[in-house]
Amino acid sequence: MDNLGISIVTIVIIVANGIMSFKGFDDRGFFEKYKFNVGSIKRGEQIRMISSGFLHADITHLLFNMFTLYFFADAVVKQLGAFNFIVIYFASLIFGNLLSLYFHKDEYWYSAIGASGAVTGVLYAAILLRPDMSLYMYFIPIPIPGYVFGIGYLLYSIYGMKNRIGNIGHDAHFGGAIGGYVVTLIMVPSLFTTNLGYVGLLAIPIVILFVLYKTGKLK
Repeated sequence: MDNLGISIVTIVIIVANGIMSFKGFDDRGFFEKYKFNVGSIKRGEQIRMISSGFLHADITHLLFNMFTLYFFADAVVKQLGAFNFIVIYFASLIFGNLLSLYFHKDEYWYSAIGASGAVTGVLYAAILLRPDMSLYMYFIPIPIPGYVFGIGYLLYSIYGMKNRIGNIGHDAHFGGAIGGYVVTLIMVPSLFTTNLGYVGLLAIPIVILFVLYKTGKLK
């Protein structure tokens, strides 16, 4: 029963992302109506804080996010249950968009889309819960430690933010990471004792982001 629950909750979210994204690919009006946009959100269209997390720039963007979710989601569900997984997913999505809104509060034209915030939050939660997990990719002959992938993912996000790559919410990667990090530690405070080294290690990219932001090096 537990494995069935894991499969269902993961598949439902992936399918929801697929349906919304493909609708957005084919219907520009739909895409524009539900993407993250600072001006629209400030005018009261808060639904965009959620809906934008189910839209993607293209199939590559969608597959990358869903590929990452696929590898990390079940570790969280298995440890914390489906309900807590959903809490982490949506808390990370919202926190990611809140951080984007903060970073771009004066840029009314700023827009972004993607499940990156939610996915990065799940990724961080999984690594905190299972620091020994590894990824096996067919084009890399050795296993990749989960925490290495997670930190690399955020370093790419810094690059994306600095260079404004695509219509992708790179800021949301960090907001999502912070959301997943904080919510997981609230849910499982014993991690401060059992996995303290990884708790500190995963905080490093988050600290780097804010140092770069405060020193104006992200612009």
